[in-house]
Amino acid sequence: MSGTPALTIRNFAQIREASLDLGDLTVLVGAQGTGKSLALQWLKAAIDGKQVIQALRDAGEYTRESSVLIDLIFGVGMGPSWRRDSMVTFDGKRIEPRNLSRLGSGTENVFFIPAHRSMLVSDGWAAPFQKLSSDTPVVARIFSQNLFDRFSARGSDQLFPIPKLLKQEYRALIDEAVFHGGKIALETDPQHARRLKLTHGDAKLPFMTWTAGQREFTPLMLGLYHVLPRTTVRKRQDIDWVIVEEPEMGLHPQATTVFLLLTLDLLWRGYHVVLSTHSPHVLTAVWMLRRLQECHARPALVCEAFAVRPTGALTQVAESALTKNYKVHFLEFGSDNRVTSRDISRLDPDAADEAEAGWGGLTGFSSRFGDVVRKAVNERAR
Repeated sequence: MSGTPALTIRNFAQIREASLDLGDLTVLVGAQGTGKSLALQWLKAAIDGKQVIQALRDAGEYTRESSVLIDLIFGVGMGPSWRRDSMVTFDGKRIEPRNLSRLGSGTENVFFIPAHRSMLVSDGWAAPFQKLSSDTPVVARIFSQNLFDRFSARGSDQLFPIPKLLKQEYRALIDEAVFHGGKIALETDPQHARRLKLTHGDAKLPFMTWTAGQREFTPLMLGLYHVLPRTTVRKRQDIDWVIVEEPEMGLHPQATTVFLLLTLDLLWRGYHVVLSTHSPHVLTAVWMLRRLQECHARPALVCEAFAVRPTGALTQVAESALTKNYKVHFLEFGSDNRVTSRDISRLDPDAADEAEAGWGGLTGFSSRFGDVVRKAVNERAR
């Protein structure tokens, strides 16, 4: 890739024009339905087109017509979204349904963790690609296949905690925020089927009895296992990009903070990371990191922000975080009900641009609520 890669989408579905310069960490924000997921799925297709097409063909799907292929990639009903005036480019190259089979090496270069990931393991076991219908976007089918392969692999059935998989400090934070001494494993149920179980003492709880946060965090964590290999290996050679949709889904801010620390670990390992979010907490972390960069802050302050000791390994992660390029893009509806994007990476709360000052609308509600309370207090004092 030449310089900073950029993804541009024009006239696709509700998106009129989105121009997204991508950093080491890129965050997409915007209201429901502004096309954040579509943009992320286009990024996957632009880099891994050959892998996507091969996975669909291996499942017996018909991929020769553009409208059918768009349905298979984005979900049934999306076919008409690709029109004559539609255009997608990545890193200066034109991306079209007809040339996707020539994009990429055929191996996975982008690892994509979709939203609603807990639905893929709702019965405690992940479905393989071919068992999921074309109603399911292809990124979710590929992710489910990854979980299925992990579940089906031979070896230890325990999935958390696993010694030397994730740094010990991360395992401790995950346990404190999510599992509280519980252990995740694949165990055989009375019907002789292996399923996810959460063990607390003598109690073994099936997946659907877990808390919402545990159900959401577990497939997210298992996905991250794929790109955070055992500590003797820094990075998977085949993968350069990690995309996570709405990592905060169902999570307490404490668990979201752990995920953000894992994101810094991904950056240290050399991945590009792209997130979509509705969480001010995620943008607060990005804002903090940009401000620390401007202040030439000590890496120990990054560790302090995430409540971890500045040990050797974590100091390296913190040092890396202070050198990275952070980008934030806001997708918004215009007066014509079409979506455009704008770069709000500075996240300056004093910016003249209301979208940047309000972090793409994520802080506007709390500010307005506060204004109303101040008015009520002033009116009562008169």
